[in-house]
Amino acid sequence: MIFDEVITGFGRLGTPFAVDYFGVVPDLVTAAKGLTNGAIPMGAVFVSRAVHDALMQGPPDQIELFHGYTYSGHPAACAAGLATLDIYKKENLLTRGATLAPEWEELIHGLKTLPHVADIRTLGLVAGIELTPRPGAPGARGYEAYLKCFHDGLLTRVTGDIIALSPPWSWSAATWKS
Repeated sequence: MIFDEVITGFGRLGTPFAVDYFGVVPDLVTAAKGLTNGAIPMGAVFVSRAVHDALMQGPPDQIELFHGYTYSGHPAACAAGLATLDIYKKENLLTRGATLAPEWEELIHGLKTLPHVADIRTLGLVAGIELTPRPGAPGARGYEAYLKCFHDGLLTRVTGDIIALSPPWSWSAATWKS
């Protein structure tokens, strides 16, 4: 089992990671963005002991899992990551999402009466707003919504006719309601 925690990790669901929220132990977890607060590119992959041990079974005279990345261990990324992790701890950000989620969910679900909203799904501080597709033009309505939001200063992600939202930690219901 692989969990992609690029969006759901680092407290987005009110727990450190989605694996904690769901109470599962995957074989592999990927993480990024939240690792450095998006200040500088950095990613990480966490593997289970079973995966680690399987990858380390090679000929004795060879380097295990020989690989490398262009920016592996970059000092600036590592410094940003350590500073970000300190802030997460100091400000209890890995669990803060649990207290913000009810207001977020109420706000997002309040959009269900708007024209062209087919469905709304939320989990912690993540939301998917599904729009009814334009006949013969799937994805067009979502793209138009993306452009309108971008023009109005709101950066969203769109997959077809689904708007995906995950607010920054500076989010507050008062900010979004205005």
